[in-house]
Amino acid sequence: MKTTLINAALVGSGGFFGASLRYLMGGLVHRKLPFATFPFGTLGVNLLGCLMLGLAVGMVESRQWFGPTFRTFAMIGLLGGFTTFSTFSFETFAMMRDSQFLRAAANVGLHMVLGLVLVWTGYALATSR
Repeated sequence: MKTTLINAALVGSGGFFGASLRYLMGGLVHRKLPFATFPFGTLGVNLLGCLMLGLAVGMVESRQWFGPTFRTFAMIGLLGGFTTFSTFSFETFAMMRDSQFLRAAANVGLHMVLGLVLVWTGYALATSR
């Protein structure tokens, strides 16, 4: 129980910083591109999160850097709060790395199609009279 609470605190505090960084970076991008109609802030956050997660996992796997406490805080909390897209991307990459191409394609397809369908469904439910 104690370990679970400590891990929850690590993830929660990392998530706080990650979400704050996402907000600040998105705002910075939108201030630099005030007339853009494309969501460059979200794109920038997602791409940077992917790079950071790839670097972190690569350091853990190839050099055994970072202990479990830091990994919980940074890789689950901080980067999870920054963007869950990085986790989705890494999981898809891991499937492809392991030659599970059909599973990787299903992961991408299900996330994209079902995600859009559920956003549409939620919107339709919320706006119906």
